[in-house]
Amino acid sequence: MKFCCGDLFPWGRQSLLYDNERMCRLVLLALFPFATVHAQTTCPATPTYSICDIVFPAAAPLELRGEFRSPSHHTYLIPAFWDGSKMILRVTPTEPGAWDFRLSDGKQGQFTATASDSPGFIEAANVHHFRYTGNREPHLWMGQILPSLERAQFEAYVRQRASQKFNHLRLTLLPSREAFPDADHPNTAWFADLDSRILLLNRLGITADLAIAPGDNAFTQWFPDHDQRERVVRYLVARYGAMNITWQGLENFETYAKGRELLQEIGGYLRTTDQYHHLQSCGTLATSGPLFHDGWINVLNFRSPDGQIGAIEHQIYPTPNLNDFGSGAAASDFQYRLWSSGMDGQYPETTVPENAQAGNIAKIWYEFFAGTRHWELEPFFDVENGKGLALEGIEYIIYIRTPGPVSVQVEKHSYDVEWFNPATGETLKVKKNLKDETFSGETPDNTHDWVLHISREGQKSSMLKSYKFESREVLMQEVESNPAKVPFTIVQPSVDMLSLASPGAYAAKVTKETRGTRRMQYLWTGEVTADEQSYRVIGTGAQGMLQIPVNIVSRFPALLHVHVTAMNANGKVYALDRNYQLTK
Repeated sequence: MKFCCGDLFPWGRQSLLYDNERMCRLVLLALFPFATVHAQTTCPATPTYSICDIVFPAAAPLELRGEFRSPSHHTYLIPAFWDGSKMILRVTPTEPGAWDFRLSDGKQGQFTATASDSPGFIEAANVHHFRYTGNREPHLWMGQILPSLERAQFEAYVRQRASQKFNHLRLTLLPSREAFPDADHPNTAWFADLDSRILLLNRLGITADLAIAPGDNAFTQWFPDHDQRERVVRYLVARYGAMNITWQGLENFETYAKGRELLQEIGGYLRTTDQYHHLQSCGTLATSGPLFHDGWINVLNFRSPDGQIGAIEHQIYPTPNLNDFGSGAAASDFQYRLWSSGMDGQYPETTVPENAQAGNIAKIWYEFFAGTRHWELEPFFDVENGKGLALEGIEYIIYIRTPGPVSVQVEKHSYDVEWFNPATGETLKVKKNLKDETFSGETPDNTHDWVLHISREGQKSSMLKSYKFESREVLMQEVESNPAKVPFTIVQPSVDMLSLASPGAYAAKVTKETRGTRRMQYLWTGEVTADEQSYRVIGTGAQGMLQIPVNIVSRFPALLHVHVTAMNANGKVYALDRNYQLTK
């Protein structure tokens, strides 16, 4: 049998056969048309979670698929894709042993998968967290949105990010029409280069988070018909579904005229075609929460340095959260956004400033959380002058942006206590262990932000043996919407009619002064139910100017449903609703 990876992928034979020949080729000797195939060879032993391509010469696209059965009798129905002069069936064995396959023309065969040290793909777990499908170990997600890079720059860039512990990089499969001129003729040179890029990411232990197309109606303008879009999505799944990826829908779904409907369509294609059931989410201007109840999304994306959106929706949606909080103007601003977002329960998938300091800050963040039970941490609110995460009774992590006094209420145990510098990774241990139910102290100095780490390190080591993954149940709270129990009211807009051209101000006012209401966070959303586009973020905070997107409504006048969700200092979530007539 001949390996011909260098023929398909311009990256070259040596790099693509690197690491136990991660891409193997089963070449089937064929005559045209496909129905006259007379012979086939067997695939060399393939490590689990490595791709194997079965190749058929073909002058034009053919309807071809393979049914692959694992040693434990799990069946994967894999479609083939056309690569210019050949059809390729791309499969990844997910367990070691003998894999049987049957092709759609009736031909049968078998190949052997060998055990590997690959942890597998990524799946959602323990409500707000992730783990690997192979070894079932927790996964600490740290991602970046890739800038556009020429090929000569790409390898050096991603190797640097891998050295800084980034394990997710997001890119767009079809950044322009050039990649897919029409639904039946992909640009095979474009995809060959893209294959080699994604394979490099995977070899470096990085998951490729794949958006299908840009925003601003690009995908529907290029492919206006359902059957065209289906063929394109099925092609992309056939080509990339066997790799270590997640699906990220479309960039900025809110910029599509019927974004929700379109993503339900795409989600359906992915659900039926992607046999590996990779995670699905979508790019957003603010939050992908409006799509959650449609059933296809299993990770929420946020895009905001404003922590109120993610902090509140983390308490509402039982699914992991990612946040593109933006790079900020300086490394110190990136550091604040990274740690603050983490305290709200969000994993980073963001833009990173192009400087070594920011990359090192991200590496320090990753290495710190890798030493915690990050897969069980949830936002924690019994703290003064800080934001917290905790697995109560085991571990507390408090981020203090403004140096000074800090107070934390903990369960009564004996704890190890240390101060952590998020800019350098240096630690200062507190000499005396904490044995009370309250930690009260001052940050070591007032020159920068600090992290307070309170933990039972001995108990954590013991838990790794008895509670390998999760040791507690995470319960989602019920949002309090009884007006008699909600501690705030909507004071603006005070009129019953709003103009889309000039919607005016919004404001909420606390009506019950309590310890909890001393600090309130607010999320304002608007929805025109008749248009079935779900809600959009139209404001945050106690007051401001309404920002109502123009494509929220297609017919005037319309009924705008405004929903205000607020969270108090204790993490309790409340909601009020009000309807307005919306005109042009």
